[in-house]
Amino acid sequence: MPHDEHHRSHRTGWLRALVLGANDGVVSTASLILGVAAAHAGHNAIVIAGVAALAAGAMSMAAGEYVSVRSQADTEQADLKIERKGLEEDEHSEREELAAIYVERGLDTDLAQKVAEQLMAHDALGAHARDELGITDALTARPLQAAVVSAASFLVGAIVPLITAAFAPIVSVAWCVGGISLVFLALLGGLAAQAGGAPVLTGAVRVLFWGALAMAVTTGVGSLLGTSG
Repeated sequence: MPHDEHHRSHRTGWLRALVLGANDGVVSTASLILGVAAAHAGHNAIVIAGVAALAAGAMSMAAGEYVSVRSQADTEQADLKIERKGLEEDEHSEREELAAIYVERGLDTDLAQKVAEQLMAHDALGAHARDELGITDALTARPLQAAVVSAASFLVGAIVPLITAAFAPIVSVAWCVGGISLVFLALLGGLAAQAGGAPVLTGAVRVLFWGALAMAVTTGVGSLLGTSG
């Protein structure tokens, strides 16, 4: 009977962008709203600040994620180009190099030679990409996917404190935004941990702690500036 195993490594690309975007959307937008509210700004000013944070943050996340992952993809392509050239110029040396990798992983020399030969006969570049460079289809860099997921998840996260600020009474806007944002962060951390196969409580507490710290610092700065003004 086949032994089924459900791995989660194929989720790392989009999961990282999703969690980072949503977390940043909640934390940065809520923190800015709390800072402006602590400076005794009016309700309209608070909402406008939240909208500006949402728009700027989403574009920043998309651009930053795209550039970062694009750089990774460029590096991968450059390495693959080197391997492709090596295979064209000296296939024997490349086969020996691949066999040496398998020997280091525990195969005896004869078996390593046979494995290298058969894998290269099937897909020489793919074998070197996977076993020498560590580049696989599941983990390869996808810049556009990362940018879109980051921007969309940031918007989803930022909408939570923004809508709360828009409808909460001015006298309690800080408490409402802070409380609801922290609850959302805890849920986000727990869901991300579950999707990645990590302990749910640990993930929730980790995200909650750093989110609360960011909001507290920004609220303190806003309060000081509001008092000094």
